[in-house]
Parts: sequence; C-alpha cells; structure tokens
Amino acid sequence: MAFESLTDKLQNVFKQLRGKGRLTEADVKAAMKEVRMALLEADVNFKVVKQFVNSVQERAIGTDVMNGLNPGQMVVKIVNEELCTLMGSETTEITFQPGKSITVIMMCGLQGAGKTTTTAKLAGQFKTKGKKSLLVACDIYRPAAIEQLKINGEKQGVEVFEMGTGHKPVEIAKAALAHAEKNGHNVVILDTAGRLHIDEDMMAELQEIKAQIDVHQTLLVVDAMTGQDAVNVAGDFNEKIGLDGVILTKMDGDTRGGAALSVKAVTGKPILYVGMGEKLSDLEQFYPDRMANRILGMGDVLSLIEKAQASIDIDEEKEKDMASRMKKGKFDFEDYLESMKQMRNMGGLGSILAIMPGLTGGKKDLSSMIDEKDLARNEAIVLSMTKAERHNPKLLNPSRKHRIARGAGVDIAQVNRFVKQFEQSQKMMKQLPGMMGGKRGRGMFGGMKMPF
Repeated sequence: MAFESLTDKLQNVFKQLRGKGRLTEADVKAAMKEVRMALLEADVNFKVVKQFVNSVQERAIGTDVMNGLNPGQMVVKIVNEELCTLMGSETTEITFQPGKSITVIMMCGLQGAGKTTTTAKLAGQFKTKGKKSLLVACDIYRPAAIEQLKINGEKQGVEVFEMGTGHKPVEIAKAALAHAEKNGHNVVILDTAGRLHIDEDMMAELQEIKAQIDVHQTLLVVDAMTGQDAVNVAGDFNEKIGLDGVILTKMDGDTRGGAALSVKAVTGKPILYVGMGEKLSDLEQFYPDRMANRILGMGDVLSLIEKAQASIDIDEEKEKDMASRMKKGKFDFEDYLESMKQMRNMGGLGSILAIMPGLTGGKKDLSSMIDEKDLARNEAIVLSMTKAERHNPKLLNPSRKHRIARGAGVDIAQVNRFVKQFEQSQKMMKQLPGMMGGKRGRGMFGGMKMPF
C-alpha cells in the first residue's frame, strides 16, 4: 500500500514530540529534519520537500504552538494542513459541458501506465453520474489496445467506437464525435496511443487532435510506482500539450507515494482520481484531506463509509431486519455469507483495515492480523451447509459437521472451531447492541455486517 514506509516514519517522529510537555525550537528543527528525510526517501521532489518543511517549521515555532497545552498534537495538525495544501487543498472534479453538449476528454500517457484500463474505469464512474459515454479507440499502433478497450467497455456497459488501425487518430476522433451526436452520447473519451518514452511523434499526434477537435479535458494517466519519473512525465506533457488533470494508477502497489505528494506542486495540475486496484471499479476520486489523513495514519473513515454504501445491494427493509437480528444476537450463517459478499465488494478485509484509523502497522502487519485463506475456508464451510443448518446452527450435530467438513475440504477441527467462534460472536453482539445501531438501522460502516 502506498505511503506505508512514510506513514511509519512520520508516526515515529510525532510519537517523540507527543512525549514532550513543552517543545523547544531545537525539538521542532530536529523533528523537521527527520520529516525531511522521510519525504525524500518517499521520492518526493526535493524542491517540494524543502518548501514543505520550511512552511511546517515556520508555523510550528510560532508562539501558539510552543506555549500550547499539547504542542505535539499541534505539530501533527500543522503537518496535516500543509499536506492538504501540497496536494491541492480542495477536491477537483471533471467539468462537463452544460445541457446536452458533448464533453470531449482526451486520455494520454506512456505505455504501461494503465491508460486503456483507466479510460474504461472513468466511463464507469461517469455512468453512475448519469452520463452516457462513448469510448474511442485511437491507439492505432497496438491492436491489443483496441481489443482491450472493447472488452472493458462491454464489462462496463459502455459503447466503444473503433475503426481499426487503418485511419489516423484524428480521423477516428472526428468520426466518433459524429457518432456520439447521432446516438445521444454526452461524453466522448479518447484513448490515445502511448509510447515507451516521450517522443515528438506522440506529442505531434496529440497536438493535432487538440488542434482539430474541441477537447474540453486533457487527462494524463501516470504510474504512481515510477515516483519522480511520473512527475517529470507530467511536467513534459503539460508543457507540450497542456493538461487539465492527472490520474495516478497503481496506488495500491508498493509505491513510496512521492508522485502523489509532488505532482500538484510541480505541475500546478490537480490529481483527479487514483487507481487502487485492477478491477474496473477500483478508481477513487482523489481527496487531498483524506489522503493526508492516510499518510499520517489517521485512517480514512469517509472513504470507508462510501465504499460500504456503494457495496450495499439489499433493500432497506431487509437491511433493518438484519441489523435488528444482529443486535439481538440472532444472526445466522446466511447473514455471514451476506457480510462476506459485501466485504469483497469493498475490496476485502485487508483493504478495509488499511484505511481504518489506528491500524497503521503497514501491509505486512495487517497480513499477519488477517488470514484471507482462513476466511475463504470458513466461507466454504458455510456453503457446505444446508439452508436449514445455516438458519439454525443448533442442528449441527457431529455427523452433520463431518459431512460439512468433507464438503468444504477441511478438517473437522476447523468446522468445530469456526462454529464455536460464530456462537461467541452471537453472544458478543447481544452484549454490544450499541455497535450495530445507527440511522435507518444501518450496521457498522453504513450497513456492512461484520464477518465473524
């Protein structure tokens, strides 16, 4: 997960500050020296680091902080605010043309950044906003890119316009616009060709499209794992064709996070979205304040709630009924299957815990806390039960448990252990009704039922 190492190092710095009753100027300078090293190691642009550290230090040495009751917390607050400023302060959204006018978006980037997949992901985002998008295959140099766009477009339920590899990209774009006007599309997304590196031919092709077509948004897709190279690429594209925004991909990978912290400061262009996985649904709007919270180990509760709400596909009455039964400790194995389904829709338990406040031990520590294989085995156990057994666990006598173990391909001991844990969870839920309360009978995390 992005920022793991940076988060750990910053938390160590702040832990030392919180241990002091009063801060001296020397304390602040020593802490900022460590912050500076942590940011440089995270591959943040050195000019950005210098400006950031100077801003934090200047504010932290102020009278209000030095004489405050809890100066360590004040420094954390200042760092949080400066991180937000660094990444753009406010969330920037793509601007659409008014009424029935067509909004033309041109996607650009180098090969390998995930541009074609991101193009389809973006169309999926727009679909949830009521937009009718047309994906346009303008990469005439890679037939595989055209096929990939068609496959992903079909998965998203979005039409793809292509003319093969025998026409110039600008001709394809013009024909696509005419098609969009006839068929009621209000967004046209051009998937242009990438290269292994920036060259004059690629830039000339993009410039020609912009010269002959009214492109409203030019978006650059960059691989966050390339660190400062991503920032340099963004600078070059912005200088030569002009950008309106950046989308960072592979933010779920082992990236140090430098690109996310540098791109806005270096290019002046906002980060609009971040790719957090390979699924077509794994594209998140970029919120500077939420990202700052993640970096500082404060979690990201708002994104967690939004994930939960987006994953819910049960009606309100059923949801209230489930929440009520869980409060009374009467939930059954069918509810368990429902909770597992919702958890998968949110990216899995590891993905959820990674943005929970207070759980900042990094991916390795989270992995030690969570045995995804064990969860899968437990789900197999439930699926091997009859419906009657799922609704009434008291039916599970030894012979039934042996049958279930054979069906799930596990040892009988695992079945016994899981059933016992489930019974303990029922008792715990009965004792802690407040955990499952909330508006409209929603469970914890906006309706997601916890998988015990």
